[in-house]
Amino acid sequence: MKKYQSALIWVFAFLFTAGLAVYQKMTGPTYPIRSKIQLESSLIKYKLPRSGECGQDMPVKITIADTSVHGEFTYKRYKSNDEWTAVPMIRQGNELVSMIPMQPAAGKVSYKVTLLKNGQQYKLNENQDVVLRFKGSVPLIVLIFHIIAIFGAMLLSTVTCLEAIFQGKNVLRYIWLTVIFFLVGGLILGPVVQKYAFDAFWTGWPFGHDLTDNKTLIGLIFWIIALIVQYRKPGNRSWPVIAGIVFLVVFLIPHSALGSEIDYTKQTPARQSK
Repeated sequence: MKKYQSALIWVFAFLFTAGLAVYQKMTGPTYPIRSKIQLESSLIKYKLPRSGECGQDMPVKITIADTSVHGEFTYKRYKSNDEWTAVPMIRQGNELVSMIPMQPAAGKVSYKVTLLKNGQQYKLNENQDVVLRFKGSVPLIVLIFHIIAIFGAMLLSTVTCLEAIFQGKNVLRYIWLTVIFFLVGGLILGPVVQKYAFDAFWTGWPFGHDLTDNKTLIGLIFWIIALIVQYRKPGNRSWPVIAGIVFLVVFLIPHSALGSEIDYTKQTPARQSK
């Protein structure tokens, strides 16, 4: 393979991985909902959070300077037998604010926001429930190395796949690097992050159905198979491509989908506000 081809592979792989990083961030169930609603002659932009830190209530803020507009906040614990609780939002300057009651790690709260003006109701998010999950604090250094390792594995996976397609000479080396980065990011640092966030190292198969854990396991299995095949058949190019495609498919599954959550239906209903 010529040097310029190798350089192009790395450039493409980097841009491709960067695009996947943006996709992962924006499609996950903890990414804030951003939208807008027409309130008479005013267009109101808003952001509804879907992730909060344990140890404190989570604020929901709607920026709207018009003091004639009021807000109603309705909430209940997600996956519970609780009744809905409705409270007025508090005006703080140009914002209408309400607080989501703190939950333990993996506890979720469903909520809705309704704006009121001149007797008219304006329901945000088309009146669909927004679900926010609380998580424990993860040390920044652990999170940084986890992210670097995971996206490094995706970068190397793409490079390896393309090297195999274009008959590169470094396929085995890149398979090894992919496996190492994936192992460190997914099966070592991944469980550490999850332990800090949700007090559980592993909630995928065979202990649960967390898609993030399961897709990590599936991706690593295929790369280990590709590594074994490469040693037995050094000229093989099919398995690195297959492993790269599988890794891409599982990577496209939104992060935190079917993640850790508390089933409040097995607990006593929460006391409701009057």
